Amino acid sequence: MGKIVRALSEDGGVLCSAIDSTDMVREIALLHESTPVVTAALGRMTTAASIMGAMLKYEGDRLTLRINGGGACGTLTAVSDYRGNVKCCAGNPKAYVPPRADGTLDVEGVVGQDGSLTVIKDMGLKEPYVGQIPLVTGGIAQDITSYYAISEQIPTVCALGIVFGESAEIKAAGGYMIQVVPPVSDRSVKVLEDNLGKMERITQLLENGLEPEKIALTVLSGLGGEILDSWEAVYYCDCSRERTLGILASLGKKEIARLAEEQEETEVCCHFCNKKYKFSSEELVKLLKE
Repeated sequence: MGKIVRALSEDGGVLCSAIDSTDMVREIALLHESTPVVTAALGRMTTAASIMGAMLKYEGDRLTLRINGGGACGTLTAVSDYRGNVKCCAGNPKAYVPPRADGTLDVEGVVGQDGSLTVIKDMGLKEPYVGQIPLVTGGIAQDITSYYAISEQIPTVCALGIVFGESAEIKAAGGYMIQVVPPVSDRSVKVLEDNLGKMERITQLLENGLEPEKIALTVLSGLGGEILDSWEAVYYCDCSRERTLGILASLGKKEIARLAEEQEETEVCCHFCNKKYKFSSEELVKLLKE
């Protein structure tokens, strides 16, 4: 289970959301059989999507993050509901790039920097909100920060991290996001800047075993921060046989007829959880008649 925590400063001007996404990222590695560097990229993306999704208001709201940086992993997609439950996929989960000179995983290298970050918020309106910015680094956290500054004009700090063990197992994963909304005093901004300057990198905080409550309150130290709420979030794919049949229906009658004629059985694999659904040619013929 993942855990999301939200804390607010005493003056109401600084919100910090923090998450333990360790189990989510372990599920990503298991389902997608991704290389460590792609697991790191998907893990950061999913951690961010979970935090951002948890900012939505209503049960049916959905948020989608999509990054296409031209790198070896292809397009990265993460989808979150309003409680931060997430699913994700990569165009090429088996992609590999060499580590950096210091031995760390080159997430920016596998994602690429020649592309864009797209944020889609489906909030039950006539059309979803779509915001898009050019990638800044491909490292994801700075790209999320840039998105909020450019598209939503909200001063934001985003930190995302995955800690691997010696055998490439996921030891810890998580992150935090800070947003400043007016009215905010100059003192609050100064205290926040000082706190961030003193804090260790997110990977070090995770390696030290800091829980999201502690991370959020450390960010808001000196600002009278209090925990607003917390809850569990998971990696969750809502695919089903019925929804998959609906996707087949969207291919159009000509394509469905071709599939029914050329093969006795059509298999469709979900990109988010790798679950396979099989449909007989008789089922496709029946779909044609509906």
